[in-house]
Amino acid sequence: MTPLLEIKNLSVFYDAVQALRGVNLQVSQGSVVCLIGANGAGKSTVLRAVSGLKKPTLGDIYFNGESIIRLRPEQIVRWGIVQSPEGRGIFPNLSIEENLDLGAYVRQDYSEIKKDLEKMYELFPRLKERVKQLAGTLSGGEQQMLAMSRALMARPQLLLLDEPSLGLAPQMIELIFETIAKINRDGMTILLVEQNAQLALEASHYAYVLETGSLLLEGEASKVLSDPRVQEAYLGETA
Repeated sequence: MTPLLEIKNLSVFYDAVQALRGVNLQVSQGSVVCLIGANGAGKSTVLRAVSGLKKPTLGDIYFNGESIIRLRPEQIVRWGIVQSPEGRGIFPNLSIEENLDLGAYVRQDYSEIKKDLEKMYELFPRLKERVKQLAGTLSGGEQQMLAMSRALMARPQLLLLDEPSLGLAPQMIELIFETIAKINRDGMTILLVEQNAQLALEASHYAYVLETGSLLLEGEASKVLSDPRVQEAYLGETA
């Protein structure tokens, strides 16, 4: 079966600094795949390359078997890849409702957009309670809910999540990861970048570990979780 997303021999530079070195990665339809590693390992660069925000120097990226390497970011969204960025990237001076409306800007099926809006409020009831509130006045956890909901409003085939737990309280992190599991059960394919390796591996089917721009190891998430190298480097455990 052709993977939904396939990255082949991806290399990315920021000026003279090489951020990725020949990275190969696949995401199967309906799966949650996580990318873990230390700060600066290149995790977010992978997502930026897939989103079209950073053009690779070498390699290619395939979505549904078609190369997307030359597409602009807005074209990639139309193809069905949407990112919820690190730091959330919400529009602080717009309301929750306006932020969600912007998430659906590539769509014109207005009756379905309305249905999806209600789905987002079912997914995160707290947003419905504050629908007219300015996004900039929300808590960090509420902003993360909004960022994820805004991405889902585009009806992506592939959702890219970049550090969804960053800066959140433990209770809110638990809620976000429960939501990730729920939308995956409903059929959403997810590529997850997450600093919290334990949570990421527990939430995923397959995992890749990046170290200074290169893949250190990959495998079923449960096996990667039990790997002594991962336990020592990312989980604070010794073999």
